[in-house]
Amino acid sequence: MITETGKVVAVTGEHAWVQTIRASACQSCAARNGCGQKVLASATGGRANQVRVVNSVNASVGEEVTLGIDESALLGASMLVYALPLLVMVAASMFGHYLSGGSDFAAMSGAVAGLAFGFFLSRHLQSRNTGNYEPTLLRVNRIPAGVVSHPDSLI
Repeated sequence: MITETGKVVAVTGEHAWVQTIRASACQSCAARNGCGQKVLASATGGRANQVRVVNSVNASVGEEVTLGIDESALLGASMLVYALPLLVMVAASMFGHYLSGGSDFAAMSGAVAGLAFGFFLSRHLQSRNTGNYEPTLLRVNRIPAGVVSHPDSLI
């Protein structure tokens, strides 16, 4: 289970909007100079991200909560969104090249059509699995009585 902490910023019906801050692990990674994640993290500046989740733990606005998503769900969603369209594109490109007797134009046309069909297929399969790839609220992180939540609050 991959977890992340966040703060509930709104509750609407049975759902809660949880705000998380994107953090980059670039300082501890060996490939930090040649990675696209570092570029993305520097471009976004660690901005907040809001996620809508089912409020299964009855969290209130302002409470800190822990979100979780299963590793297999994350892997499945990644395969569905990234790998499936690319595999269909490559297969359609090879098929177009084979049917035309070696035409590059047919291979490129097949690649474009295959990528479009791959995105359509990915979207269709995703809609059939609604809820399987969503994070869930695991718990409300309650601060014990007498514990100061922030060092600056002592002043």
